[in-house]
Amino acid sequence: MSQRANTLLHIRSLYPTLKPAERRVADTVLRNPSHVVYLSITELAKESEVSDATVVKFCKRLGYKGFQEFKILLAQDVVEKHSLVAGEVKPDDDIRTIKEKVFDASIRALHDTTHVLDVAALDAAVKALAKAREIHFYGLGASSISALDGEQKFSRIGRRASAFVDTHMQIARAVLLQQGDVAVGLSRTGETREIIDAVNTAKECGALTIAITDHAASRLAKTADIALLTCSDGSLFTQCGISSRVAQLTLIDTLAVAVAVVDRHRSQKVLHKAAEILSQRAGGQR
Repeated sequence: MSQRANTLLHIRSLYPTLKPAERRVADTVLRNPSHVVYLSITELAKESEVSDATVVKFCKRLGYKGFQEFKILLAQDVVEKHSLVAGEVKPDDDIRTIKEKVFDASIRALHDTTHVLDVAALDAAVKALAKAREIHFYGLGASSISALDGEQKFSRIGRRASAFVDTHMQIARAVLLQQGDVAVGLSRTGETREIIDAVNTAKECGALTIAITDHAASRLAKTADIALLTCSDGSLFTQCGISSRVAQLTLIDTLAVAVAVVDRHRSQKVLHKAAEILSQRAGGQR
């Protein structure tokens, strides 16, 4: 399914590029999409504290013909997402509610990512990674966990992979890359300056670059040769990066499995050799 076919995901992806008045419209829609589908253009403009013309510009900025097409597709999106529980964890939530909100945030992130992730871009990334001489993963904060997981997963299938979660080391190692190498930058917002710098440095040195981010219009996505989009709740548990990390980890799993399938003989050989050595080590312990 394309981004245009899923209105809420499309809004989140393009949110950083919207003008302040257009963001007020986006905030109103994202806050209560089930309510917005019943509003007229004038009512939506009033609730967003903007003009009718701004609402029209907002719809066209998203790529729709006008307000009516926007509402039709939004209504379809609302029906599709109705079964999932959403919302911030509140101080008075009991443990059952907290459990449901946390799990549903992760489920929703995975579900939405399957919609925004372009198969052609994914295929191009797999082909590049399968042929790569060396692979770098760059991440900070919550994304550093995903970067380290990338190093572990790709090393297990016989790839020369390294994760760098220190900003100085990211640049120091990026300058050593060359044509035939691949650098993967991870950032939920796509606006983390240090990750953008590392990816740009790797690109200037000849490496193919891949961005993993929530936002197609972000600087990271525009800098990289290939952009792989994830989708996570921009408000729920933002400080912990819970849902974004789940989406990133699952995407890295997908890339690693696909690369292993592409070069099955090499991957199986390395996996079997590592398993054999680890088995012998375990057997020697008493």
